[in-house]
Amino acid sequence: MTTEESSKSPPALPLIGWRERLSLPDLSVRSVKAKIDTGARSSALHAEDIEFFERDGQAFVRFKVHPSQSSQTKFITTEAKLLDIRPVKSSSGQSESRPVIETTVSTKYQQWPVELTLTNRDLMGFRMLLGRQAIRRRFLVDSGQSYLQTDAPKHKLKTKKKRLNQNRSQSCPQKNIKTKKKIKHGNSNLVEKFRTLFNSSD
Repeated sequence: MTTEESSKSPPALPLIGWRERLSLPDLSVRSVKAKIDTGARSSALHAEDIEFFERDGQAFVRFKVHPSQSSQTKFITTEAKLLDIRPVKSSSGQSESRPVIETTVSTKYQQWPVELTLTNRDLMGFRMLLGRQAIRRRFLVDSGQSYLQTDAPKHKLKTKKKRLNQNRSQSCPQKNIKTKKKIKHGNSNLVEKFRTLFNSSD
């Protein structure tokens, strides 16, 4: 490769995992688990109780976000300017009209504006999907890695430690048995000492 060819080569793009913890600061969402899906053109966010309204002659949308996949009780009510309403075909092949907003997506190292469609993703494994339009010319996806641009969830680490401790206790049952035997043996020694004291007093 000549010097001229190397100077024209595109800059190396940072890697992003197939799943990340993203934040949406404009919507007051500090953390939401997202799937990075190059098979999807657009991006989507789980939203409930969607309402349309006007403010100063402009169309807005108000909705609830459940950032945690495991909780239906914790939600954030937020709003954004309505960009459009578009027909979007889901992974099952069904088409639906979805409201579209533009908001800021933030990782640990970058933040940039993206278009998000609002839809109910209760049956999906992720509350948010980041499509190829949102990551084009910005990231390369490593399908074998997770959380390359963000921190991994802390509860995962706690779960791993708990499982490790359980495995250790299961793999060493004899240690607990030996401890119990030592305690019993210690109690029997105390009994013998008391008996010796009573006999000597006689």
